[in-house]
Amino acid sequence: MAADEKTPSYEQAREELTEVVRRLETGGLTLEQSIELWERGEKLAAVCEEWLQGARVKLAAAMARRAEPTSGHAEDAPF
Repeated sequence: MAADEKTPSYEQAREELTEVVRRLETGGLTLEQSIELWERGEKLAAVCEEWLQGARVKLAAAMARRAEPTSGHAEDAPF
């Protein structure tokens, strides 16, 4: 992606990646078109992986916070 292009959301990247795969599977493209689509698909897959890795990190952090023992103070209780 060019530096001035905005990184798509996970959902946008996944949707476009699905369309790229559909177009490649349909066939009827020149070799050059197929290669361009493949390269775009690789970039989109990398964007999706970045989003998923970020979500994994956030989830792991949230789970770690939840697993921490509480100090026993009433103000720390969720209710």
